[in-house]
Amino acid sequence: MGEFKNTLRANSTEEIALILSFVYKILVGKSLILEIIVQYFLTDLTPLLTSLKFYPALIKIGLFLLVWVVFWLPIAVPLGKFLQWNPLNSPTPQQKLPLLASLYLLVPLMIWLILQGDDLSLVDYGLIWNQELLRSLLVGLILGLGGLGFIFGIESLLGWVKWQNQHFTRLISLSIPLLLLGLWVGLTEEILFRGVFFTQLQQDYPFWGAALISSIIFALLHLLWERSATIPQLPGLFLMGIILVIARWADDGNLGVAWGLHAAWVWGLASLDAAELLTYPETSPDWGVGMGKQPLAGMAGIGCLLVTGLVLWKLFAETVI
Repeated sequence: MGEFKNTLRANSTEEIALILSFVYKILVGKSLILEIIVQYFLTDLTPLLTSLKFYPALIKIGLFLLVWVVFWLPIAVPLGKFLQWNPLNSPTPQQKLPLLASLYLLVPLMIWLILQGDDLSLVDYGLIWNQELLRSLLVGLILGLGGLGFIFGIESLLGWVKWQNQHFTRLISLSIPLLLLGLWVGLTEEILFRGVFFTQLQQDYPFWGAALISSIIFALLHLLWERSATIPQLPGLFLMGIILVIARWADDGNLGVAWGLHAAWVWGLASLDAAELLTYPETSPDWGVGMGKQPLAGMAGIGCLLVTGLVLWKLFAETVI
C-alpha cells in the first residue's frame, strides 16, 4: 500500500504520459533482444519447464524471480543509464516509475512460461475473466477506498493531518491516470503474489503456511527498491500480504477482491500524494502516521489493514479456510 506513496508528484497528466511513453520506446527499441530470447531460449523448452513442476515451491519461485531479472536486464541497463540511476542507491520517484513499469511489462511473458510447464491455468491462479471478476473488483475498490477514508478521517479528527482543499482541482486531472496505474499495479502484483506464488506454495504447505511464506516474500521484495524507507514498513507489508490472501479466499479463490483492494490503496495514496492534498503537522506522531509519513510504518496503516481484514472475515467468514 505504501509502495507508490511519493512515487508520483505531478501537476498534470502530461508528466505521467511522458514517462510511460519513454518506457514504451525503450521496450520497442529492445524488442529484438526479447525476440531473440524467445526464439533461441524459449523454443522447445517445454520438457524442461514441465520437469520444474516436480520441484519444491520455493525453488520454483526462486527460479521464477531469477529468470524474470535476467529478461529485464537488457531493458533495465540502458534505461537505468538514461535515468542516471545507480543500482547501489534507491531510485528517485522519477526513476522508479519507468524502471518498475519496464519490469512489470514482462509479467505476461513470465506467466506464460509458468503455464507452459504446469498443469495449472489462470483459473487455478485465481484469474477468471467474467462479470463476477468485475463485481469483485468493484467490491475491493469500495472496501479499499472506504478503509482509507476511515483512517484518514480519524487522523483528521486527531489533528494528525491537514487538508489542502485548494489543491483539489489537481485530483480531478490526476484521478483517471492514477486509477489505471493502480489497476495495473494491483493486477500485476496480485497475479504474482496471491496468484502464482501462493498457489504454488499451497502444493507444499497448508493454507496459513503458504499465506505466511508468500507474505514474507511480498514484503522482502520491496527492499529491492527503497531499503531505508521500506524497513520500517516490513511488518505492515507482511500484514498487507496476509489480508490480501484472506481477500482471495473470501472471494472463493478468485483475485477480484484482492485486486480491487490493492488497486484502491495504490490509487488513493498516490492521488493524495501527487495532488498534495494533505500535509502532516510537526506534532503528528510517527507511531501514528508512520515513520517518514509512510502509512504502513505506523498504526494508521496497520489499523486500516486490520479493519479491512475484520470486514472481510465478517462478510465472508464461511469461505475463509
